[in-house]
Amino acid sequence: MAGAHLILSVNSGSSSLKFSLYRLTANADAWLADGAVERIGEPDGRFWMRTAGRESPAPRRGAFLGHSEAMHTAFDALEGLGLPQPEAVGHRVVHGGPEYSRPQRVDAGLVEALRTLIPLAPLHLPSQIQVMEAVATRSPGLPQVACFDTAFHRSMPTLAKHLPLPRSLWREGLQRYGFHGLSCEYIVSVLADEARGRVIIAHLGNGASLTAVRDRASIDTTMGFTPSGGLMMGTRTGDLDPGVLLYLMNEKGYDARGLEGLVDHQAGLLGVSGISSDMKTLLESKDGFAAEAVALFCYQARKHIGALVAVLGGLDTLVFTGGIGERAAAVRGDICCGFEYLGLRLDTQRNAVDAPIISTQDSACTVRVIPTNEDLMIARHSRDCLSAPAVEAAP
Repeated sequence: MAGAHLILSVNSGSSSLKFSLYRLTANADAWLADGAVERIGEPDGRFWMRTAGRESPAPRRGAFLGHSEAMHTAFDALEGLGLPQPEAVGHRVVHGGPEYSRPQRVDAGLVEALRTLIPLAPLHLPSQIQVMEAVATRSPGLPQVACFDTAFHRSMPTLAKHLPLPRSLWREGLQRYGFHGLSCEYIVSVLADEARGRVIIAHLGNGASLTAVRDRASIDTTMGFTPSGGLMMGTRTGDLDPGVLLYLMNEKGYDARGLEGLVDHQAGLLGVSGISSDMKTLLESKDGFAAEAVALFCYQARKHIGALVAVLGGLDTLVFTGGIGERAAAVRGDICCGFEYLGLRLDTQRNAVDAPIISTQDSACTVRVIPTNEDLMIARHSRDCLSAPAVEAAP
């Protein structure tokens, strides 16, 4: 098809690899297939795939030893179904550090630069680098593009980026970066001109963050130096008094690895409930601790929204997205309670069915539910990056 671009979007997590194949044209973006390799490195790993207009292969269980093997599995499945070969691969890269403010073509220099950023995102960057190298090994001439989840937030004012630490650490790159940027960019593209107003995007999933947008740009967000900060999440603490960490080190014998495990894997909804990190499971539970975990999540989200309203000077649009934001009506309803002073009025019937607009017609603030699509954003960025002359990283 003339003018068509076939892009494979890849999203590598610490123990998973998701992929989507798109055909992009000037008039439409078409999804062709997607899939995932889950529980990488575990004996009970799982591969699944869906296709448009073709019979999808049956899910397959087994051990996938690493992200390289997972990437080869995805390529083999695409080829086995006779799907068109991608012209490029776009990668979600969780952290771009202080340098990268736009998508970049992947080459040896970029990979080495990403290695230096591993301490900023040790759970994600190693696997994302492995996948880039696996693609280069399998198809050396296939262009690749790195799309940074932090890039959208580079527009934040300097004050919003600062941490209250010595300036020497600021010069070393210790600052607030923000994450879920690809999701925010997609939501802004859907909102179109509405994103020129005062908008808060609530990306609520296993990872959760809130972002204040004005004139289509990020002006503040809840996540900071790492994806562990801000709102409490499925297994992550969110913001935490640093004195708690000092206490755990001095009085309880925690070392850096122990603190990392606690903050990123044992806390959040899982830690408070003692049951699960899954919001759906907690909402269905009759356990009091499960109810307390949900209530704490909503309470913290309301506090963060209030802070971002102060930054914006009011609120025109509140968007819920991400797995929880798109499907948990009870959570949306609880979070919106207390914002009557903003003129926000929720339509309970619309909210119950996850309608695109869940506010009443006379609400001063429009409350929307918009399914996010980070993979499509990666495909679009990759197309645009490869169509443009190579640009050096911003200083």
